[in-house]
Order: sequence, then structure tokens, then C-alpha cells
Amino acid sequence: MNTSDFKKGAAIKYNGETCIILSYQFVNPGKGSAFTRTKLKNAKSGKIFEVSFRSGESIDEANVEYRNCQYLYNDGKDMTFMDSSTYEQFILPLENVGDMQNYIVDGSEVIVVFIDGAPFTIQLPPKMNFRVIEAPPGDKGDTATGGSKQVVLETGVKVNVPLFIKEGDTVKVNTDTGEYVERVSQ
Repeated sequence: MNTSDFKKGAAIKYNGETCIILSYQFVNPGKGSAFTRTKLKNAKSGKIFEVSFRSGESIDEANVEYRNCQYLYNDGKDMTFMDSSTYEQFILPLENVGDMQNYIVDGSEVIVVFIDGAPFTIQLPPKMNFRVIEAPPGDKGDTATGGSKQVVLETGVKVNVPLFIKEGDTVKVNTDTGEYVERVSQ
């Protein structure tokens, strides 16, 4: 894997350990060569650290398997999933799932990332559709500034949306940033 292939959630080998890329940023300083600054999480210890890689540097990928699984429930500490092909149930700690837990609906299909044979985290599509379950009325007269309001989605997460969105609408949300993308017509 090259540094230009980095993406959030990818698993790499660094100093012989399996690490997950939590975030990355390409930096091209005015003086000197370009590099990619990353924040990595050690898959076994959970330790988070920052590493800079030279631009174009080659990094080994980790032994990663992606499985389609069904999300069953959240007990407040762990999330329980079921492998769709073997029907085997397993848990993932909430800290491994992070903010992605805000975009999972009970019974939904997700991709679970297995590292070295053990479940580690999940992957969500970059954009997902959600039903708005709570929306305050839009105030007339606020539309000239392209105003926004906060609504509650079916997962319980709050998102800022344009004033014309109402309860019962379906909206597309960017799961990486948590921002409204567009209203989806039914």
C-alpha cells in the first residue's frame, strides 16, 4: 500500500504491529518534501500515536477480512453483531466503533473488519439515508441567509439541516463528518 492509498479505517503493519488509520493528512510544505501525517491505533493494545510517512512510501497491509454482519443491539458498553453467513454472534467494544455507532440502526447490515481473525471495528458507507423523527418548524423569514435547524434522526443523532426539512423526511448524511448532504425523495 502506498501513502496515497491511505483511507480512514485501513489496517497497516507498522513496526511489526497491526495498526488502524484513524486519520491522515497529506502535507506539502513550501520547503522540503511532501509527507502524510497519520494518527494510528494499535489493534492489540489500543494505544493511539502519530506517525509521518514520506510521500510515496510503501507500507505493508495487515491481514484484514471484511464480513457482512447484522447489527443486533447495544448494551451501553458493547455492540453485538451476527455474521450473516455463519450466524455466529460476537461483540465489539463501543470504543472500537467510535462515532460510527451514531449511524447504525437496529437490524441493519454493516461490514465488520476482522484483523488477524478477530473482530476489530466496522465500516460504513460514506453516505447513508436516515428518517427524521423530530424536527422543529422552520421559521419564516430565516431563509434569506440559508438558515439551518437541528433535527433528530432515527438513530438518535442530531444533525443540522436546511429549514425546509420536516418530520418524516428522509435525508442523506455523510457518515465521516456527520453533515447533511441532501433530502432523499421517497
